[in-house]
Amino acid sequence: MRRPVILILGVAVLLAAAGCGSSGGDESGSGSGGGTRQVKVGVIPIVDVAPIYLGKEKGFFSSRGIELTMETAQGGAAIVSGQFQFGFSNDTSLLIAQTRGLPLKVVSNGVASTGQDNADYSGVVTRDDAIRTAADLAGRQVAVNTLKNIGDSTIRSPVRKAGGDPSGIKFVELTFPDMPAALEAGRVDAVWVVEPFLSATIGAGGRLVASNYVDTAPDLTVALYFTSEQLIKDDPDLVKRFADAMTESLAYADAHPDEARQVLTSYTQIDEAVTAKLTLPKWPAEINRESVDTLASLAVQDGLVTEQPDVAALLP
Repeated sequence: MRRPVILILGVAVLLAAAGCGSSGGDESGSGSGGGTRQVKVGVIPIVDVAPIYLGKEKGFFSSRGIELTMETAQGGAAIVSGQFQFGFSNDTSLLIAQTRGLPLKVVSNGVASTGQDNADYSGVVTRDDAIRTAADLAGRQVAVNTLKNIGDSTIRSPVRKAGGDPSGIKFVELTFPDMPAALEAGRVDAVWVVEPFLSATIGAGGRLVASNYVDTAPDLTVALYFTSEQLIKDDPDLVKRFADAMTESLAYADAHPDEARQVLTSYTQIDEAVTAKLTLPKWPAEINRESVDTLASLAVQDGLVTEQPDVAALLP
């Protein structure tokens, strides 16, 4: 099966990130006074990463001597070469990588749930009238964009809370664009989708049965920006400048949702009319560490890892 466009970079990509060279890429100097630095970041062209594109437009990176380039990371072809310094990944992928000994370190928050039930950018949608609550997903086929990852944990969690048995859920791997048709045709009982596919699936006759991120933890931190421990050791000044620029970018995007919607059209194929209606995530500057702890515990409970991830070692 072709690897879908997903909310994670994947362990193979993370490994490439961990193997980045110590030079930090091409440069015309080093340190805060050493001129402009060329920095490449591995991202996926989805709603979640709007702040980094908006921050680049606003000059938050260039003002700190960073000439920023984003490279699409879909399965890792461009990233395996090690030609980038920072990456973007959901928390669960990073937690899995941490338990496998990959020398990674988070440098900035990435994206968060809105924290509002029935008003989040992620949800589980069904057309089956017999599925009324999350508990009814037990024993059903549910589509996720990648197996054994954040989709598993954040779907099982609300099923448990609603009194259902999540062990019998049959997860099916599909790309987000393929999910609405699969749901309509009855090939799966429910799908987990994020924006813009969430709005599209509901608009086509689907019904929201669970706001899975909201049900998992209050104001869930979903994804993070990270780098290798080697880069932190070799070029801490560059890492700090990048982190500071991201903090400013996140705060700006969160405070200016109209501009965040507009920047989506510059790096995605989402139609402008669609961007005007979709639910945006939240982009807080601060990581909700308690929610990352929750995902770490769920990763153990759901069998995604065999040992408790060291969250303190992963987070800044």
